[in-house]
Amino acid sequence: MEQVILLTESGEARGVLAKADVHHTETPLHLAFSSYLFDEGGRLLLTTRARTKRTWPGVLTNTCCGHPAPGEDLWETVGRRVRQELGVEASDITLVLPRFRYRAVMPDGVVENEMCPVFRARTSGEPAPDPSEVDSYEWVEWPAFADDVLSGRRAVSPWCAEQVAQLVELGPDPLAWPAADASALPPAARGNGVRPVA
Repeated sequence: MEQVILLTESGEARGVLAKADVHHTETPLHLAFSSYLFDEGGRLLLTTRARTKRTWPGVLTNTCCGHPAPGEDLWETVGRRVRQELGVEASDITLVLPRFRYRAVMPDGVVENEMCPVFRARTSGEPAPDPSEVDSYEWVEWPAFADDVLSGRRAVSPWCAEQVAQLVELGPDPLAWPAADASALPPAARGNGVRPVA
């Protein structure tokens, strides 16, 4: 049974809960991650969430999101979920937004409420998505995608929209975004996952 890590407002772990029981109209604050996967040419892999997902089904979003298991290294979580959802290997997994947090409410009242560090990674593979996680995918050029999201021409998940607004502040070339200091992660995300700045 997949579990998620529940958090205090200061980012400390306060327990675990089955993933199936987390998302509802009063979703507790919990730990997650988002990743942005780029190919060797610098194109971003976008995914459309499976229509069977509990939150934001069928919505276009960043490459991959997920929840670390209790005791799991956050960098390993990113690699694991990319393999499971998309069938490719992630390399050069780099923390870029350690403090990202958001709360969003779906039209039916279901809430997402996460401390959600953001990672950039690379791949040389072509995805073979798990249909229970990903409905479809596409490769896009980052500058055009970011401009379309910021201008409102392209609708994406609420967390992706907020993340793009922060990621563009890191510079125009996503492959040159600086690695963030892992000490800025929520305390529950540090554990064995603290990594030196690259």
